[in-house]
Amino acid sequence: MTFTIAAVATSIAGLVLGLGWLFAGSILLRRWGLEANPQGLLVGRRLGAVYFGIAIMLFLGRAAPPSDFRSAISIAMLIALLLLAILGLYEFKAKRAGKAILISVVLEVVLASGFALALWE
Repeated sequence: MTFTIAAVATSIAGLVLGLGWLFAGSILLRRWGLEANPQGLLVGRRLGAVYFGIAIMLFLGRAAPPSDFRSAISIAMLIALLLLAILGLYEFKAKRAGKAILISVVLEVVLASGFALALWE
């Protein structure tokens, strides 16, 4: 997978998640088997802004030539996505999240793999 493909795919996922958390956080929480409450929705909206910002950064940088900066972005995304996947598995195993979180885990691993492969372009 090339950096461009990983960046575009992740930017699409980030855009969907960002909009979802900004405008429909309760649906996302219920998808994971969690009850929506004002505190969770507050954190979710703030997270939505971060996802949206990352999506824009990756989309605008999708055609960046190989460089130290592009490698830094790839490493940061690789680490963030792997941590999200690990946390998802941890919360599922602890029975704090429903099995739908496993869909997120799989997507995070796939996207992390894309950034890992992009480091060897």
